[in-house]
Amino acid sequence: MKLPLIILKATLLSTVIFWVILFLNGTDSALLIYIVPSMIPISICNTIVITCTIAPFFWSKNDNTSYQTVFKTYFPYYALICFSLCVYGTFQEPVLLCFYAAAFISTLQTWVWIVKHAETKKVETPKIMETL
Repeated sequence: MKLPLIILKATLLSTVIFWVILFLNGTDSALLIYIVPSMIPISICNTIVITCTIAPFFWSKNDNTSYQTVFKTYFPYYALICFSLCVYGTFQEPVLLCFYAAAFISTLQTWVWIVKHAETKKVETPKIMETL
């Protein structure tokens, strides 16, 4: 699993979602200068969330368990809990809707990226072995 690449993708996705929602709600265009600096806290949040709540599911799998099995077993529960926390947070502080939407979508997409990367790596290995 290429964790730095996945964190970078999640950061870019979260940043785009966050700022699109802000600008759709009528935010002043003078805030455009804050898009790049905002990637620092977004990256920190993504790194913490991915390494503490998503990656352990895949790190703890044994050799007999595939990434797809881990995904099918734990993803639905993770999605429900994540959705519940984001909805609860939105009701507590509606102004932070852009944060919760970005967090929800990027964490769910991270699961997909991890599994797709594992499948791609798995598919490429036999092709190399055949040419040797």
